[in-house]
Amino acid sequence: MAGFADWRQWRKVWVLIGVAAAALLGLWLQAPAPTMAATTLATAKRTAAVSLSVTVAQSRQESWPRVLAASGSIEAWEEASVGAEVNGLRLAEVRANVGDRVTRGQLLARFADETAVAELAQAEAAVDEAAAREAEAASNAGRSRSLIDTGALSAQDLDQFEVAARAAKAQWNSAKARRDLAALLLQKTRVVAPDAGVISARAATTGAVVPAGTELFRLIRQSRLEWRAEIAEGNLVAVRPGVRVELTTAQGTTMSGKVRALSPKVDARNRTVLAYVDLPGASRYAAAGTFANGRFLLGDAPALTLPQSAVVLRDGLAYVFKLGKEDQVQRLRVVTGRRQANRIEILHGLAVGVRVVAAGAGFLNDADYVRVVSGPAL
Repeated sequence: MAGFADWRQWRKVWVLIGVAAAALLGLWLQAPAPTMAATTLATAKRTAAVSLSVTVAQSRQESWPRVLAASGSIEAWEEASVGAEVNGLRLAEVRANVGDRVTRGQLLARFADETAVAELAQAEAAVDEAAAREAEAASNAGRSRSLIDTGALSAQDLDQFEVAARAAKAQWNSAKARRDLAALLLQKTRVVAPDAGVISARAATTGAVVPAGTELFRLIRQSRLEWRAEIAEGNLVAVRPGVRVELTTAQGTTMSGKVRALSPKVDARNRTVLAYVDLPGASRYAAAGTFANGRFLLGDAPALTLPQSAVVLRDGLAYVFKLGKEDQVQRLRVVTGRRQANRIEILHGLAVGVRVVAAGAGFLNDADYVRVVSGPAL
């Protein structure tokens, strides 16, 4: 009976061992199920987190023109003041008005010349009189020199005749100078253009009696205009004489020119320098004093570019959304530069060949999941 009891106990032990082994085997077989469930759950969560369907673009290197924007006014290259050079004469005729294009030497106005003509006639008569006296004195001096050897005249008498001859000649020269002055004053009664150009101002009035030095006209020499642009002193290295410039006036007129010179002095108030830009033929399209915006064309330079729609502005800063693993985006801060057509230059914060969200970026946040769809090439 004792042996039978022992066998029953051992059988219970083996049964328990078998049950435990079966339980362990079941647990082992069921172990992968939670992992698969977790993966499925994560995928579901990611699918649920997709916030937007987007298109993507790749940053690329291009060659873009470097442009420096500036503003300033269009002014006369040089203005000539045309004034009265005679005193106290009446303006008899005015032939030019504001806006007239004139040539060098063209008659602009004329003073009444009766007084000048009379003074010239008087001066010419004085010249004739002085010439006669000079001839008589020269003849007397010549005869005295021939008589000095005969003893009829003393050396002192000869000196007197010689001095009289020199004095008469000096008076003749003085009379000729007064005649030339009278002729010049008569010439100055005609006011002529000192150079070709366009009349920009007129103060002359027919019948007015003006003193010498009074400005009658102002003339833009050679009808030549220039653009005077203010550029920051830090751009002096880039802007040089000969650089091409494109302008647009407030009226929408466009024109082009080249930098003629840079001011040698920096304005201490705003730290800017004036650039003087020649504008050939600009007087046909613009007037002096016109405000214009312009661009200095500084040549081509490499640029890392993206579509402008890929750059998002938030709180004054620029961001792009880089596409990462499993279509999760990463927000990157960038620094932008030039713009051309629908693309923008990225100065800092991005490398070449990076895929970023091109359309729909404005609705994303960092670490969002997106669904990439095809779209137009950007």
